[in-house]
Amino acid sequence: MTHAGIAARATAVLTAARAQGVMIATAESCTGGLVAAALTDIPGSSDVVERGFVTYSNAAKSEMLGVPEALIRDHGAVSAEVAGAMALGALKHSRAGLAVSITGVAGPGGGTATKPVGLVHFAIAAADGRVNRVERRFGALSRASIRKKAVITALSLLEEMLAASGTHIV
Repeated sequence: MTHAGIAARATAVLTAARAQGVMIATAESCTGGLVAAALTDIPGSSDVVERGFVTYSNAAKSEMLGVPEALIRDHGAVSAEVAGAMALGALKHSRAGLAVSITGVAGPGGGTATKPVGLVHFAIAAADGRVNRVERRFGALSRASIRKKAVITALSLLEEMLAASGTHIV
């Protein structure tokens, strides 16, 4: 997907959230704020994007989002459990009604046999209590490619949650 394609998807997310009166927060690790950037690249996004958390370090995940250190220690920062806690923490520490989180191994180093380069965990949480966790294994692509695919996936998850919720997120 091109930059124009990402912009179109971000615009669709903003339009759906605006129609439902829902504010969005992001909690990003391996993407370093790229989802928030994609959303805020669109003029007028300030009425929908509440805030973004870039929690690249484990300490930031705990300090800014309230992710328990024990959860990170027991499951690793790149895990479904931590992604879920990040999304819930973004909701708790913002005024948003919908939050998406991303944590993964963008490479080129840092991968292991159980958590290879290209493994990315996502979670999306809504104020009405719904939480969805998704794992993607993008493969040993370039860092830029993994991060781009992660942005597209996060925007897709936001679109899907908004479509599924009608007007009942908040």
